[in-house]
Amino acid sequence: MIYSLNGKLIHSEPTFVVIECGGVGYKCLVTMNTLRALPSVGDKAMLYTHMMVREDAVELCGFATSAEMNCFKMLTSISGVGAKVALAILSVLSPEQVALAVSLGDSKALTKASGVGNKLAQRIILELKDKVKKLGIAGQSETVLPDAPAVPVQTGNISQAVGALAVLGYSPDEVLPFMKDIDPELPVEKIIAGTLKNIGRQ
Repeated sequence: MIYSLNGKLIHSEPTFVVIECGGVGYKCLVTMNTLRALPSVGDKAMLYTHMMVREDAVELCGFATSAEMNCFKMLTSISGVGAKVALAILSVLSPEQVALAVSLGDSKALTKASGVGNKLAQRIILELKDKVKKLGIAGQSETVLPDAPAVPVQTGNISQAVGALAVLGYSPDEVLPFMKDIDPELPVEKIIAGTLKNIGRQ
């Protein structure tokens, strides 16, 4: 498994890029959000990667952040959501927007992506919410989460952000330490974004 690539960006198109590492060019399918985050062709670039193995092809998908990669993995774990659809969703929505849409049950936000109809959007919402429930996170809007007394998780926005981040594969124990310096009165999406930024600095 190739976890990441760090080399020269030698080619870029709307759906994929090529990064040269050790004389080998790796083609990576990317989202529009990742494409916008990459430097110019000829400059050094780094991508987190996930390999998709099918009967007829092996494809490497690249992501600017680990949060986007985690969100992609969660999306493709759903029946009917392949790499193409997941990349389309993450081209129009950031990982925190996907997490918030699932948390709020906002299927309409997902239908902005090419190839995502209302039925598929509702299935994504339902299945990802079930994954969050299995982690024991959902419904804790007024609950103080254990082992993190310094974090004001009793507030609705913080707790909702914790639940939304579970959609990206993060447990409460993982995200709460990174929320200590975030204003709990901020909108949920900004709390999610700030937490992801803090995690990325680790």
